[in-house]
Amino acid sequence: MSDPTDAALALWGLEEAECHFIAGRENRVYKVTAGDGAYALRFKRPGYHSFDELMSELHWLAEMDRAGLHVPKPFASKDGKYLEEVGGHYVDMVTWLDGRPIGQTRDPLMLDDPVGTFAALGAVMARFHLACDAWDRPSGFKRCLWDAEGLLGDSPRWGRFWDNPTLDVITRDLLTEFRKKARHDLAALSLDTGLIHADLVRENVLLDGDTLRLIDFDDGGFGYRLFDVATALLKNRGEPNYSALQKALLDGYQSVRPLDMEPLDLFLALRAVTYVGWIVPRMEERGAQVRNTRFIKDAQDLCGAYLEHAKAVGGD
Repeated sequence: MSDPTDAALALWGLEEAECHFIAGRENRVYKVTAGDGAYALRFKRPGYHSFDELMSELHWLAEMDRAGLHVPKPFASKDGKYLEEVGGHYVDMVTWLDGRPIGQTRDPLMLDDPVGTFAALGAVMARFHLACDAWDRPSGFKRCLWDAEGLLGDSPRWGRFWDNPTLDVITRDLLTEFRKKARHDLAALSLDTGLIHADLVRENVLLDGDTLRLIDFDDGGFGYRLFDVATALLKNRGEPNYSALQKALLDGYQSVRPLDMEPLDLFLALRAVTYVGWIVPRMEERGAQVRNTRFIKDAQDLCGAYLEHAKAVGGD
């Protein structure tokens, strides 16, 4: 059987390039080094996105690159295609972006200027949202929904968090109550929506000198802009200077475009519960039990605090 990586490289005319495996938990990603630069060869996980959704992501990336954002730029194959098929997998190639992640989940931040970095990230996020709003999307553009149904409906994007089989009765009741309250509150709010990255965790923000680059748009789609803000903040809550980091991110964002940050606590809780659903089909993976416990604890803390505050101010 021929190597699918060799077959993919041939489609891009890169048979002689160096190719090294980088990661494979979701998509399989290889770094390809050729004479004219470096690229990320990505074998997409089967069944997660349709052809139209994958093509939409690549057109989106190309537009964000044209708008001056530092994102992976699609690289067409010899046949002029952004997306090819090899061995039953959709495959694409994008430019490799230099830089190091601003942090790793669970490890303390080791940034020279964490507050400055988070202010810059807020500003970059706002410019990204502006560029998305300014784009006249092509016909047939299709991406997933992080709206009320995608977060709290009967079949949320990342799974029915309230049905996580490891929940005890008290926690299941708490998350069920939060789901009901959150649906009510989202319906009552007028919120800024549009295209969002939806996964701006530390590992997906690269720092190269003073430049911030955004990678991994795999979960990007239509949703609440505050969902991007909450995602960037959630896993930094354990930092000793978290309040300063949050303020810097919000101020950096609002220095570029306005956004009502008042419902941020709701979106931190919404982001937390998504992970409680996301982990369920991954329970057999290495380290999943530890991650599941951590996800549930975050959800307990944030959902509980949100509900208690709502009761204290006389909310429904």
